[in-house]
Amino acid sequence: MVKILLAFSFLSIAVTFQCIGQDISGYWKGTLSMRGCFPENNIELQINSKGEIVAGDSYHYQDIDNYVKKNFRGSYDRTTKKLTVQEGIVTTYHIPQRCVICVKKFDLTYSREGKVETLRGQWTGYVLNTLQSCDGGNIILTRIRESAFKEIPEIKVDTGTIRLDFYDNAQIDGDSITVLVDKQVVLTHQRLGAKPLTTFVKIDHNNTFHEIEMVAENLGSIPPNTAILIITAGKNRHLLSLSSSETKSARVRIVYDHDVSKAGQTIAAVIKKEED
Repeated sequence: MVKILLAFSFLSIAVTFQCIGQDISGYWKGTLSMRGCFPENNIELQINSKGEIVAGDSYHYQDIDNYVKKNFRGSYDRTTKKLTVQEGIVTTYHIPQRCVICVKKFDLTYSREGKVETLRGQWTGYVLNTLQSCDGGNIILTRIRESAFKEIPEIKVDTGTIRLDFYDNAQIDGDSITVLVDKQVVLTHQRLGAKPLTTFVKIDHNNTFHEIEMVAENLGSIPPNTAILIITAGKNRHLLSLSSSETKSARVRIVYDHDVSKAGQTIAAVIKKEED
């Protein structure tokens, strides 16, 4: 009898520890059943949890080229497994002009069956800068390993002009590239080397979103086509390693944000591109 009671006590402690210790930080993906500009309405929550406080970014998207990104804050009760998330400021968007943005609130409950973790509940919302309600409804999000947007880094800048310097990455092997900014060619069939290929981009403050694309014109003697890109925006420098192939280009998104810190900062990111 004593052994049974001890076993039950240990089991209770283990279950309690699992409930209390559950970390919901990570990437979660679901589908929204709502009318809107996208025929497919996906949602991705990138959650950072610290104690009862959660924060992060949310993406409402059709694909990585058509999306709205917002930050959010909320709370998570580890005992009841209840999560509340309220979206806030729109940080980035790239959607057709006919579309409107819905600012959403999520009331969710965490559960796990085997290796599958889910956040299940309801969402409500309102159209940005209005009191008009969005559709709302039920939603299920599943934990995923990585973000759908992992291959396209996003750099925030707070200056009107930025400088782009492209170098060959490591060994110089004859890589040639073409560079486009917002689908417009700014460098064409240029060979990468120890000296930079330089171009400047004028930031349109009325259009906060700009996309830089590096297209491989050849793969050099050591595939794939790799380059180092240094983005200089005022006092801030951002270092990125880009890789492109004959089937996939490398892309970086620039977002104008006048609230970006003035402190100098270097951000390192790696885009890994695989051939289809």
